Amino acid sequence: MNKSIAQTASKTESATLNHIAVYVSDLEKSSYFYEKLLNLQKIEEPFKDGRHVWFSLGAAGQMHLIQGAKTNIPHDKNEHLCFSVSSITDFMAKLDEQKISYINWEGTAKAPTIRVDGVKQIYFQDPDGHWLEVNDQRKFQ
Repeated sequence: MNKSIAQTASKTESATLNHIAVYVSDLEKSSYFYEKLLNLQKIEEPFKDGRHVWFSLGAAGQMHLIQGAKTNIPHDKNEHLCFSVSSITDFMAKLDEQKISYINWEGTAKAPTIRVDGVKQIYFQDPDGHWLEVNDQRKFQ
């Protein structure tokens, strides 16, 4: 690491997450997906150009959906967004109702992974194939 960067980093506060940007091919479809499935709250977006939708992530910051991505781009599960819910069982039922496929880390359908700390997690993809993890870590906090 550059010595001047290391010296500066040790004397300043930690950076905080401001936002996550997700590039999507169909803004309306992706906006509906995130709003209805994860109950994210839309917030005002300053551009007002029809290419952006912003959501609040609470204390974590914001998520911006941006129109313009090409379709059919493969995404690796290792690169994912993670959201926590209080009941993974209830969330899996919601996915089942909406006919959204989900897997555990190993790829088994309709089954959660149980981490060594007891947190249950599942994985699924948004309309553009971005991977999402949902876990029940919230109930342990």
